[in-house]
Amino acid sequence: MRSQSKANGFLLYRGEDPRELPSYSIRETAHYLRMPIATLRSWVLGRWYPTVQGKRYFAPIIALPDANKPVLSFVNMIETHVLDAIRREHNVPLHKVRTALQYLKKHFPSEHPLADQSFETDGSNLFIQKLGQLINVSQEGQLAMRELLDAHLRRIQRDPSGLAVRLYLFTRKRTAEEPKVVMIDPLVSFGKPVLAGTGVPTAAIAERYKAGESIDELASDYGQQRSEIEEAIRCELEVEAA
Repeated sequence: MRSQSKANGFLLYRGEDPRELPSYSIRETAHYLRMPIATLRSWVLGRWYPTVQGKRYFAPIIALPDANKPVLSFVNMIETHVLDAIRREHNVPLHKVRTALQYLKKHFPSEHPLADQSFETDGSNLFIQKLGQLINVSQEGQLAMRELLDAHLRRIQRDPSGLAVRLYLFTRKRTAEEPKVVMIDPLVSFGKPVLAGTGVPTAAIAERYKAGESIDELASDYGQQRSEIEEAIRCELEVEAA
């Protein structure tokens, strides 16, 4: 069962699960997850591409809350976060990822298998196993994929029932050691990135920094460490991934 605080939070959304509501534009999501906009657009909207036999359609991998609106939910962001881990390190062809996802769905029936707790346990092993069969990766390659995937999965916080409720954004090199300073929680600041434990939007900090206030001034004003203010600014002002 959801906690009372979560239940009260849901009342703000007319009883709907805020994790499932369309909340993030493609550009916004790509920026927060530090990935190319074109890549994300293909994953959620699909695209036509030319072949010698004529045009073919690449179907979306991630299903949006409203097929008519190019806006992602928090759950979609979790799915993208996990899928990006698989694609980024090994450049696995998307048609093979799609096949592996279908395999996963057969074992863990779910609308969002990449966002579910089952994926974080046996599901992730199963997914890597299937990818290994598809791309013939070495044992070392499977270990590297496991380490990268684990680093991403540890950025997801779940409630007692297993629902993903928070995502701690990467702001540096996507390692397991990277501090969890900036988070997204659908029930905090309407799902915008905030400094963990404060509810202070990173966008507000970045705007003050751009207006000329120093990092030391901001750290003093918000009662945070200088390094935490730097992470907030990095989240908002980092150039988009190439």
